[in-house]
Amino acid sequence: MEFRPCIDIHNGKVKQIIGGSLKDEGDAASENYVSELDAAFYANLYKKHQLKGGHIILLNAVSSNFFKETKEQAIKALNAYPENLQIGGGITADNAEEYLEHGASHVIVTSYVFRDGSIKYENLEKLVSKVGKEKIVLDLSCRKKDDRYYIVTDRWQNYTKVELSLEMLDEFSNYCDEFLIHAVDVEGKAEGIEEELAGLLGGWGKIPVTYAGGVHNFSDLKKLRELGKGRVNVTIGSALDLFGGSMKWEEVLTYIKEQK
Repeated sequence: MEFRPCIDIHNGKVKQIIGGSLKDEGDAASENYVSELDAAFYANLYKKHQLKGGHIILLNAVSSNFFKETKEQAIKALNAYPENLQIGGGITADNAEEYLEHGASHVIVTSYVFRDGSIKYENLEKLVSKVGKEKIVLDLSCRKKDDRYYIVTDRWQNYTKVELSLEMLDEFSNYCDEFLIHAVDVEGKAEGIEEELAGLLGGWGKIPVTYAGGVHNFSDLKKLRELGKGRVNVTIGSALDLFGGSMKWEEVLTYIKEQK
């Protein structure tokens, strides 16, 4: 298990939000924390601690009036810590290279690949052709419906017909370097992890997987390590003191180091 830091940007500000509350209409979201510091500050902090594989997520739609401001913040973070941060939010085969040129180690993709409820293999193959699978992270963020986990797209607003399963992980590992998986129903709530999802991911473990959602104390971290069999990396947002929470982030780093 590794700690993977995050920088979520919405309306030009570094924020922590409740994931399921995000709406394109009015650029609305239920906010847990809005930072007075810019994205480059967090990138420099992660650089100081030599943390790798963190992700920047642009939470505004490309059509949003705030997208330009949000993107500018993201670029500043990439420039501050080049080749060590991943970026997602509106990524396509047409713009992926731009973010890589600005210093992203990987591009993170969901909605470009999962569209209109299904998998667009032509888009996935176009992206692989453009940047190479070693530069791609597939975001398989999901929500539970009818006792199954389904991939959700468009800033977690729309369900697809694609179920998250071990077979699906096998298939998509041929097209990417890593997976990022937000448990959207608990994302930003700091009320505990999705244990069933963590166990599913721990039963796989063929390429790096980062889990996000619900971690709010060290008991959750221990549970994730056990269910994930040490194979599942973790990101923590709202629960960290960096973002107004109670978990001291340097204690989190120490805890994870001690588990290796």
